[in-house]
Amino acid sequence: MKKRERSEFPKLHHKPAAFAKSTGYECEVPHEKLTLAQARRGTPANRPARVYADGIFDLFHSGHARALMQAKNVFPNTHLIVGVCSDELTHKFKGYTVMTEDERYDALRHCRYVDEVVRDAPWTLTPEFLTLHKIDFVAHDDIPYTSAGSEDVYKHIKEAGMFVATQRTEGISTSDLITRIVKDYNIYVRRNLQRGYTARELNVGFIDEKKYRLQDQVDKMKETVRTVEEKSKHFVYRVEEKSHDLIHKWEEKSREFISNFLELFGADGAWVRLFIHVEHHNGQ
Repeated sequence: MKKRERSEFPKLHHKPAAFAKSTGYECEVPHEKLTLAQARRGTPANRPARVYADGIFDLFHSGHARALMQAKNVFPNTHLIVGVCSDELTHKFKGYTVMTEDERYDALRHCRYVDEVVRDAPWTLTPEFLTLHKIDFVAHDDIPYTSAGSEDVYKHIKEAGMFVATQRTEGISTSDLITRIVKDYNIYVRRNLQRGYTARELNVGFIDEKKYRLQDQVDKMKETVRTVEEKSKHFVYRVEEKSHDLIHKWEEKSREFISNFLELFGADGAWVRLFIHVEHHNGQ
């Protein structure tokens, strides 16, 4: 087998994606803007289409990853830049997050499709921001994003011909995940109390804590009872099985005994033939 050259192997990710420089994208040659047609045909290796995608990315999940996968593969040669909004900006315009901004930044850096992460990304993309990071296109799902007094924060991007659409993944979103947690709140609180978290860490009151602890004890008792019942059922089953086996063997032995008895004492049995022989002998 011919040994493959190092350059023939696919590029592998050995470290997290880089953070964007605060001074913006730096290159030795002038950065000429690409058209959609040029990007779709494919560009030289040293001039990838610079595609930008932004979001909150709280509780990073497969829906986020699939959207970024689409953005990364929208053109044959793409450098994907992902902007992540800070906690302050997100709490102001959207609401509270589960993960901190640093956790969200780091989660994006470890996504295989991401080449670069912009921290403290703006809520609305300005011409200055697009120029600073030399952004050719912006990727997002095509549903108008109403926020900050605008019917669609990407409207000006679409009008400039810089917008490329991705598709949302149905059935999975950060809101869906939070809804599941809220729906099963008691289960998660009890589980984390069992794991060693304190009631204070979980923001659980004294009475609720005692209620959860009591419920745990009740469940353990129920489980013990179920275990005893299962063992009892197994024991009864074994006794019944043995009983049936003994009865079967007794029936077989009974039939054998009756057969032997008839052979010995029946009308044509050995004892009858012996008696006739003796009587016949005495009569002589």
